Amino acid sequence: MPIPRSLPAIALALLLAGCAAGPGPAAGNPYPPVPPPRQEAIGKPPVTAVPLLWQPGFWDWTGAGYVWHRGRYVARGTHSNLFMPGYWKQVDGTYRWMPAHWLPG
Repeated sequence: MPIPRSLPAIALALLLAGCAAGPGPAAGNPYPPVPPPRQEAIGKPPVTAVPLLWQPGFWDWTGAGYVWHRGRYVARGTHSNLFMPGYWKQVDGTYRWMPAHWLPG
């Protein structure tokens, strides 16, 4: 049975919704919580010789605040179709920013 084309998009939306906020000051993290993702219109992909995936926009921590990176089409390469937005992770008693990245395929 083929997988509906919308299934990866739904899975990605659920992943983004669950990871966007991350721990904030109430959880002991001294950094501000990650803002919610911005809504973006996804245009038609350009015609290329390589397969493309839509990489959603994401927030990145600069050391002083968050900066929004707009979504764009990227070469599929060897990664999966699951994109993990940046988040705060507690490591050895301190919080570290884990940048946005593609999960391995």
